[in-house]
Amino acid sequence: MRRAVVGALAAVVAAGCGLVPQLVDDDPLPVLRNDAGWRVRSVLAPATLGDRLIDPVAEGVWLVDGRVPSAGARTRVAAQALRDLHALTRPNGAVAAGPDGPWAYAWPRDSAFVAVAFAETGHAADARRVLGFLARVQLPDGGFEARYRLDGSGPPDGRPRQSDGAGWVLWALERVRSASADRVLPSGLRGLRDRAFAFALAQTDAGKRLPEVSPDYWEVSERRVTLGTAAPLAAGLEGASRMYADEGDATRAQQAARAASGLRRLIRSEFGPDYERHGHSGGLDAGVAMLMPPFAALDDDAAERAWARYPVLALRSAGGLAPGVEWKSDGVSWTPETAMVAYTAAASGHPLEAEHWMTWLDRHCTTWGSLPEKVLPDGRPAGPAPLAWTAALVVLTESELAAQRSGVDASVSGG
Repeated sequence: MRRAVVGALAAVVAAGCGLVPQLVDDDPLPVLRNDAGWRVRSVLAPATLGDRLIDPVAEGVWLVDGRVPSAGARTRVAAQALRDLHALTRPNGAVAAGPDGPWAYAWPRDSAFVAVAFAETGHAADARRVLGFLARVQLPDGGFEARYRLDGSGPPDGRPRQSDGAGWVLWALERVRSASADRVLPSGLRGLRDRAFAFALAQTDAGKRLPEVSPDYWEVSERRVTLGTAAPLAAGLEGASRMYADEGDATRAQQAARAASGLRRLIRSEFGPDYERHGHSGGLDAGVAMLMPPFAALDDDAAERAWARYPVLALRSAGGLAPGVEWKSDGVSWTPETAMVAYTAAASGHPLEAEHWMTWLDRHCTTWGSLPEKVLPDGRPAGPAPLAWTAALVVLTESELAAQRSGVDASVSGG
């Protein structure tokens, strides 16, 4: 009863702050917001007839210039996800979360994952373009707004800032660097890295405290720090340590490593062993996946057990997952959180688990092949489609699984 009251109050506060009131149980079920013609009818559509005629050809050339990380039955969904990411990315590097309405803005979180998806599929220039946009809109203290207009002119409203953005950007920079042929972070992105690193240090007092209270991927107002804010900052600090070490900057590499280690200890102390959203309350949510590879080393048995419990407790009737165990009980599955479990399963040695969730995502695409934000209890797609975060996670999961299959094939042929 107490949790229900708290949830209702949180929804009221969220509505008052201009956030998406996602915790209200009597909200109507979402609908599918767009159709197969979204590329020519949405706010992202090419402005001229010439562009509309050229774009499909250019997109096909772009796709084959990289690689589709899949084989067999899911090649179609991986290729479509890449095409959708390309179409959602503006020439200035801004990545729209979705085709229209309140999704036609650039979230640093989504953009970070899209940059990594581009880098790991051979589209390095696109990855740098996305990160370059984030460098231009980054705040002077190294942090980010919750979201930005696609022209880079600033946030569209007064939503509170979201501190996880700096962590995700640092993590993405390290992944993009690792995917490059020379494994060197481009000089033009080092300012983005250094400012985000300074922000992560300030937010955590160099690993001596948890970050300040901030909204996270739930997009609701918070009164206590969430795992979904703390975990990305730890991942970002670890990524910064590796980048600085490879550049020979031992001082900052050690500073980042110490801060990351301290923050990891605090996360274990304040959130473990159950790893609920607010530590010992709020229920398990997808934030626990952010404690798994490729965001963290697989060295916390309690975190791994919590990660395994989350999809069991958050399962919805259509077979996907809710963002959290204490999310509203409307039966709707959310694809980003489902894909996050798939990605972390693939990266942490659970390929069959990853295959299960990827098969589910594949089966719940729209009729034109894009990945929607939500899936209704009866299995119908809903919300905007495509959704950039889901599409990027699907590409990254397929990339991880393809690398594992390649390794197995190589070991078999070599034996």
